[in-house]
Amino acid sequence: MNNEMLAMLEYLQRERGLDRETIIRAVEDALAAAARKTVRDATDLRVEIDRKTLESKTFAKYRVVEAVRSPGEEMLQSDARRIKADARIGDTIEVEKSPGTLGRIAAQTAKQAIMQRIRQAERERMFEEYKNSTSDIVSGTVRRFERSDVVVELERAEATMPGSERPVTEQYQVGDRIRALVLKVDNTSGGPMIVLSRSHPDFVRRLFALEVSEIADGTVEIRGIAREPGFRTKLAVASRDEKVDPVGACVGMRGMRVKNIVRELSGEKIDIVRWHEDIKQYVANALQPARLTRVTADETTRTVNVVVAADQLSLAIGKKGQNARLTSKLTGWRVDIEREAADVSFEEKVAKAIAELAAVEGIGPEKAEALVQAGFLTLEGILAADIADLEAVEGFDAAAAASVHRAAEAGYERKHGVIEP
Repeated sequence: MNNEMLAMLEYLQRERGLDRETIIRAVEDALAAAARKTVRDATDLRVEIDRKTLESKTFAKYRVVEAVRSPGEEMLQSDARRIKADARIGDTIEVEKSPGTLGRIAAQTAKQAIMQRIRQAERERMFEEYKNSTSDIVSGTVRRFERSDVVVELERAEATMPGSERPVTEQYQVGDRIRALVLKVDNTSGGPMIVLSRSHPDFVRRLFALEVSEIADGTVEIRGIAREPGFRTKLAVASRDEKVDPVGACVGMRGMRVKNIVRELSGEKIDIVRWHEDIKQYVANALQPARLTRVTADETTRTVNVVVAADQLSLAIGKKGQNARLTSKLTGWRVDIEREAADVSFEEKVAKAIAELAAVEGIGPEKAEALVQAGFLTLEGILAADIADLEAVEGFDAAAAASVHRAAEAGYERKHGVIEP
């Protein structure tokens, strides 16, 4: 058995990465379980394997008594003294036993027990190895797919990347090598459950820490991160050393640092933003390269109002609102972007005037459109006109003119609390 035991030890150490002592203890427990099926005159058995020669011995424990009531657990003092001369009542002594040749059932029991203990030892080792790896980046190979989940084989364990933690833009094939963030490690009855993520913002944070030495040593600090996985990420950085440019450090020489991260993220765009304690300047930095005309902040509602020129509006808002949305998520403030009033087209001014007049009780959309077409754009303009001027509006008669004038007076009073003289 020594050669077989040695071969098994070497295999499990090499292929499974298990500790030699762990394997030997598993075998001892398994052999003890099998011995209980062949040794009839003892119940408390243990097996001891010599760590050098791998020879095994089986020992049975007995309690020394005056009269034996449980033959498998107790021994007369007279019999005990043949083994240990100074044995006393109440002592526990061990007697070496010969379990004999294991039968087929006992051998199968031993094999199953050994494999069960080895699997348990593997699970314990994996949990110990990965329990402190949360928020670390690991590499693995895609092994299979379970519905929308991706099962990844790591160096010594299997991990799962749920569909919710996988960027919708990424597709994998069995055998692909990928890197991912260890999101959490749970110790379950079936072994450690390692959950990976490539869509979590911390995945980008850890990539920058690995790629940018200034972030790793604390010179540059990541103050905020907002991400739409697979599409765009905004990263706010600040420097603790005034001599170090935080944005330049993250971009790297000829952009190589950020290019490496973009490549890892399968082409996801990354905006590196200079953090600023002034929220208005912070928002302005985050909305670059859009040029802003005016920025105001409301502390009460935590809202930043941004005014831009007409040609900068689409750039500030971004495709499908992405730039504004990520800026809001990055800063933690609501960001409202609007076009400068001077840049509003004539058609938009007309539409706005019609909408404002139509909202006045007693005027409505049809009359509002006729009034605006005739040059009456505001309530003030209607009140300043003569009734005869209103009657001249296409589709109006004396009654309609008077009705509109009364509605304008009431609307102006509600709006300003006074009537225009």
